[in-house]
Amino acid sequence: MSNAIETLDGGAANSPASLSGLQQAIWTNGLLAAAAWAAAALVTVGLPDVVPWGSAGLFAAITAGGAAVFAALAFIVRRLGRTGDAIVHYGPWFIAIGVWFALWELTTAKLGWLPKPFFSPPNGLLNVYVAEAPRLLVCIAYTLRLWSLGFVSGVVVGYAAGVALGWSKRFSYWGMPILKLIGPVPATAWIPCTFFFFPTTFAASVFIVALASGIPVTILTSSGVAAVNRAYYDVGRNLGAPNWYLISKIAVPASLPHVFVGLFMGLYYSFAVLVVAEMLGAKFGLGWYIQFQTAYSGYANVYATLVIMSLICAGIVKLLFVARDQLLNYQKGFI
Repeated sequence: MSNAIETLDGGAANSPASLSGLQQAIWTNGLLAAAAWAAAALVTVGLPDVVPWGSAGLFAAITAGGAAVFAALAFIVRRLGRTGDAIVHYGPWFIAIGVWFALWELTTAKLGWLPKPFFSPPNGLLNVYVAEAPRLLVCIAYTLRLWSLGFVSGVVVGYAAGVALGWSKRFSYWGMPILKLIGPVPATAWIPCTFFFFPTTFAASVFIVALASGIPVTILTSSGVAAVNRAYYDVGRNLGAPNWYLISKIAVPASLPHVFVGLFMGLYYSFAVLVVAEMLGAKFGLGWYIQFQTAYSGYANVYATLVIMSLICAGIVKLLFVARDQLLNYQKGFI
């Protein structure tokens, strides 16, 4: 009898530990995310629309699929290693997105508190991607061509000018006042001049993007080169190093952290002026598409295009971070 009592007591004592282990094995935020995404699906198909938007069934299927994925991950995410750790890290965001989808759908398509055409539910944006996919793909290609030409040319010229400004006192004497004069002026303010100096509207658009991206690169690069410890140059000169060696092996590597700050700033500025740049006679492009749909009150198309532009910009920023980490790996812990 005493052995049986001790066995029962031991089982009662171990039950909290077993419960704790079970809670650690199950990803709680995954279950909450699954519930939030399932709620968004139920709201989409379970309540009538004030105004039909289209693709409601597809959006409900996507959110329901997301709920199923999160429900499965709740039990296996701990076994996925580093990938699972990354998923767990963004767990609160997955919950917030599901709740946002449900509230967004409820306040627009179901209750009409945010009325059409000024506001669109998430399935309205999805319907734009389904119906306008061919045109949007063409616009993305045109925008990436314009942006890449403008951004790369602006960065190349801005970097060369920044190195010259930071290295040469004579160049800085003449160039820095001009940079201070041009820098504060928004790139779009030079649009009237571009029509005179450039033969095509496309070239003018490239110049606007290049100017917006090149100015911050020039300023930050010159600051980085000028901030290099002069003792490094003195050591190099004592060892017989020519100026080109001092620039390429000392000034340029030491200024790279400042250069990447300028690249990030130039990237955001270039996307800010991209919509205006594509107004200059462009027939395709995301900026042109936004202007075209705004004229016809196609605000769902506008919002869908803004999401695309945000994703493209975020992807390029991520690539810049990867490039920075690779190039500046030797300075890890110091910058």
